[in-house]
Amino acid sequence: MGLESVKKHLEAGHSCVRVVTLEEGDVLTEVVGQVMELGLTPWLWSSVHGVRRTGGTSGEVIAKTENPAAALTWAMQRWREPMALITLDMADRLEDPLVLRALRELIETFRVQARALSSQRVPGEEKQIGPRLVMIDHKDEVPAAIGAVSVRCAPELPDDEALMGILKSTARRMHGSGHLRQAGLTAGGQRRAVEIMRGLTARQAEQLLVEACMDGSLEENDLSKLFAGKRRLLEDSGVLEFVDSPASMDEIGGLSRLKAWLRKREAGFDPKVRESAGLMPPRGLLLLGVQGAGKSLASKAIATGWKRPLMKLDPSALFDRYIGESERRLREALRQAEAMSPVVLWIDEIEKGFASAASASVDGGLSRRMFGTLLTWMQEHRAPVFTVATANDIAALPPELLRKGRFDEIFFVDLPGEEARRAILEIHLRKRRQDVKTFDLAALIGASAGFSGAEIEQAVMSALYEAASSQGGAGEGVQIDTRMVLDEIARTKPLSVTMRESVEQLRAWAAERCVMAD
Repeated sequence: MGLESVKKHLEAGHSCVRVVTLEEGDVLTEVVGQVMELGLTPWLWSSVHGVRRTGGTSGEVIAKTENPAAALTWAMQRWREPMALITLDMADRLEDPLVLRALRELIETFRVQARALSSQRVPGEEKQIGPRLVMIDHKDEVPAAIGAVSVRCAPELPDDEALMGILKSTARRMHGSGHLRQAGLTAGGQRRAVEIMRGLTARQAEQLLVEACMDGSLEENDLSKLFAGKRRLLEDSGVLEFVDSPASMDEIGGLSRLKAWLRKREAGFDPKVRESAGLMPPRGLLLLGVQGAGKSLASKAIATGWKRPLMKLDPSALFDRYIGESERRLREALRQAEAMSPVVLWIDEIEKGFASAASASVDGGLSRRMFGTLLTWMQEHRAPVFTVATANDIAALPPELLRKGRFDEIFFVDLPGEEARRAILEIHLRKRRQDVKTFDLAALIGASAGFSGAEIEQAVMSALYEAASSQGGAGEGVQIDTRMVLDEIARTKPLSVTMRESVEQLRAWAAERCVMAD
């Protein structure tokens, strides 16, 4: 599970190591094994069973230690022994001042003993390991007093090699139990299965494989079951969401500079190109602009054009009522995105999710801490995760977001010009099975000045609804003409009129700070 760092930290002299995970059973097995490799006797505590011996000679139970303070006091009395106390969900009990005090004293007692053993070591003799504490918790937040005297670890998600091993071992096990009669995955199908399972824990990957085998076979057409299962797991988390992105750049009128920039950056996803040129994977871009100008559609089209999965991060879904959970959920989402790379990560209307980060704190500094976590990740991550963030309101954007190094580029998506409006009209008329040649495009282009792409599309849609109600949905299809679209345009008050001051302010700000998308 990628927990080698636990043993390294214990061996290096850290008296308290915290492991944050939702897969307690697998982590516990690995931690017990590592503790025993160091020559320490493992003792396990939970609020249900108290302290009990675990590992190779498990069975001994210490009475009346279900209370965490009692368990910690018991461990303190054994400070001379080469032992390790492994606790489950101790972080949940640290709101009790007595438990917190006992934990701090235990960590300090173990630290002093470890230092004493280190100073007494005779060169050439086998190194003695003092008592250690390993906390396995489902939550990340602990009091500052504990965070300062402990080291945090988290299991790594399985890489492609590990996932291939899980695929093969699960198939063998299912075949041996009689649940899998036919396994016809080609080598290419196996690689595709591994790609689908990226970003999942080992247990989640195994669970999805078992579900896919329940009909008695594991073949190419079962890969859709894997994908659907992964999508369900991610959506259950409420943070990352798979987005179907059938949109393509051909469906977006205008944005010529943005399209050209994306074509050049696509090569950066090829490992061979990066290695030969000494390049880093493209980091991402910020699309700033007027509502309805095509920012979200462009985000989807990037994933389609680059043939990459599109994951949407919903900042509002990160916030949790439990202290520390919001930060944990964000870190987990970013870790999953890296594990699933190469991928496009879409953060829509980023200013709304982290609005409090740009102003005086109204949430105890939570938004600012989470925003800091995101910015640090954007600056330091090395995985091919391309972040596309969209924003409508510059006033709500924390200035740190606009600093060089966060994004490769910041584009301003303005209201479409004449050529862009022509392309938008042609796209939406063809999409609705209308003969573009029968329309007076010059008249429509002139009438729609100041309209966003979404407003132009809505005018075409409204004309179609009007025609459908009057034509009764004739078998030859609903037909509209120039006049009908012009009428709908005339009825519409675009944002450039209703929010003229805001649009002009946005344009003025972007003129010297952004690259024009068109």
